Order: sequence, then C-alpha cells, then structure tokens
Amino acid sequence: MTAFFHFLLALVVILALAWLVSYDRQNIRIRYILQLIIIEIALAFFFLHAESGLWLVKNISGFFASLLGFAAEGTNFVFGGMSEKGLAFIFLGVLCPIVFISALIGILQHWRILPIFIRVIGTLLSKVNGMGKLESFNAVSSLILGQSENFIVYKGVLGDLSSRRLFTMAATAMSTVSLSIVGAYMTMLDAKYVVAALILNMFSTFIVLSVINPTRPGSEQEIKLEKLHESQSFFEMLGEYILAGFKVAMIILA
Repeated sequence: MTAFFHFLLALVVILALAWLVSYDRQNIRIRYILQLIIIEIALAFFFLHAESGLWLVKNISGFFASLLGFAAEGTNFVFGGMSEKGLAFIFLGVLCPIVFISALIGILQHWRILPIFIRVIGTLLSKVNGMGKLESFNAVSSLILGQSENFIVYKGVLGDLSSRRLFTMAATAMSTVSLSIVGAYMTMLDAKYVVAALILNMFSTFIVLSVINPTRPGSEQEIKLEKLHESQSFFEMLGEYILAGFKVAMIILA
C-alpha cells in the first residue's frame, strides 16, 4: 500500500511540474493522459510478470545486435582487424557502425519500406497518445537505432517541421536508450527490469509531453517520406546516406 501511495504522489508531482511549464495548457487532453497511464500499468505487469514479454524484447534486441555484428565484420574487413586488437576502439567499434546503420536506413527509405513502418507504427501509437504519426514513430525508432543515428531517418524533412514538433521528437529521442547497448545493462541488472524500464520510459515521456507540449488535432500537416530521393538512383542515394552517417560519426567524435 505504501508503494501505491508513493506512485500516486510521484505522478501528481510530475504532472504538476509539467503543467507549470506547459506551452499550451488549454489544449491538454486528459483522455490521452489517462489512456497512457492505464496502458503503462498494464505493460509493467506484462513485462515484469509474463515470460512472453521478456522473450519478445530479448529477441528484438538480439536482432539488432546481429546487425551491429555485421557492421563490425565490415569494419574489420576495411581496417584489417584493428578493432579486434583494441586499436581506435571508439572510432571503429562505436562510430563506424553509425555509417552502416545510416546506409541501411537509406536502403529501407529508397525501397519505401521505412515509410510503411512509420505509417503503421505511427498510426497505432498516435491513436493512444494523441500525437502525430511521425512523433509517435520517432520514439520507437530512437529506441531501436539510438539517439545519434535516429534523426538520419528524417534528415530530408527536418527543415519542414515546426519548432514544437522538433521539441517533441527531440524529447522522445533523449528519453530512450538504444537497443544496441541494452546488453551492457543486462549484465548489471535482471533483464526483465531493463526491458520494462525501456518500454515504460517511452510511455512516461508521452505522458509528460501530453502536458508540456500538447498536440492539437489537425494543427500540423503530416510529413510524407515516400517522395524523398524519388529522382535519385540507388547508388546516389546510398552514397548520400553513407556520407550523412560519416558526418554524424565525426560530429560525435569531435
């Protein structure tokens, strides 16, 4: 019972602080806040008490760990196994995979697979949180790709986004931890707590943003990614995304 009262007190304090700094208090929609709280409680039970929830996220994490393994193989081929010898670890082991992920994002975008993911996942989440499809998908993509690589997905449309949409996207990205480093956390804590924290933190961010930066229905035009790079050949697009990934890696290194 004490833990329940601690939960209620923390929830009230956080929502009150968010209300104090809200951009638009008149458009705060209580319905979506209550929906998100109920869903978050249900997900907490699912991930902490159901083996299937832990199995699901472990397999997703393993898939992206495999992608990073492919990136490591390519890096070793180009640089002659320097990373295996512990040389230039930060550049070869951490930054070079960004170039690989960036190229992969470009391929998915060119084949119009990525816009389908954005539409499906964004639509499902937007029904729950009341935000735009792009902002909703951004929370999931930043969880999967990581904060640095995430915005490469939207590099062609960032200039068309309003400051408030950019704030929402930046906040959701900053609140997540890439699945590529989840394994390190799982060596220090029970895996089910790490998995629960990752997913629940994303929904907690939706709740806070619903108060600080509420989205008005129909106030923002949906940005479409399907027409990006329409006039480019496959290799022109691939070169552009590889260069974009390398630029991100160099900025992080600097």
